[in-house]
Amino acid sequence: MPVAFAPVVEFSLPPQSPLIYPPRKRWTRAECDSLEATGIWNRDRFELIEGELITKMPKSPPRMVVFMALFKWLTDSFGMQVLNPGAPIEMAPEDNLTSEPEPANAVLTRPGTDYLTTPPPASDVRLLLEVSGATLAFDLGPKARLYARAAIPEYWVADIKGRRIIVHRYPQGGVYSSVTVYAEGETVSPLALPTASLPVATAFPFPADQVPAADL
Repeated sequence: MPVAFAPVVEFSLPPQSPLIYPPRKRWTRAECDSLEATGIWNRDRFELIEGELITKMPKSPPRMVVFMALFKWLTDSFGMQVLNPGAPIEMAPEDNLTSEPEPANAVLTRPGTDYLTTPPPASDVRLLLEVSGATLAFDLGPKARLYARAAIPEYWVADIKGRRIIVHRYPQGGVYSSVTVYAEGETVSPLALPTASLPVATAFPFPADQVPAADL
């Protein structure tokens, strides 16, 4: 018996269109506060940057060693009372609703006791520091632009893997107009206190081959 087949219907594919992603939720600081108040999530695990919830890097031994080395130098140079380690900083008005960065440390113009009810504004930040491992590209990109828009005068990134300090200065038009890399064997001084010199090697007091990539 002959087998009947359905007729073949010819058609052409539609022209290729740009890839469209589903809309993503942009979080605000107020929404994060509400979620934290309900106990749904632990805000200590995330950092709010430009409406995105960024998972914080774990406090690995290499990261903490670099943090403490820089903390000691900052304390010796500026005094502990004006430091703001791991605490939020207010950003520029256009970013403040959707960003609440918590840099590794910041040097403020006034003692921390002056900011008991609200985070310090960016205008009170003299120097800001991040300790960077796997987050290096993010710290040098979106975070640097965020801090530049807030007109923070100087931003240092301590690159654990590269054993260097990347210094951003002179924010203009939402970017830093000067970015200088200081390697081991060199020293760097902050604009806020030119008499204080940090030998870059001091920030990385361990042999490079003792830091597994997984710990960054």
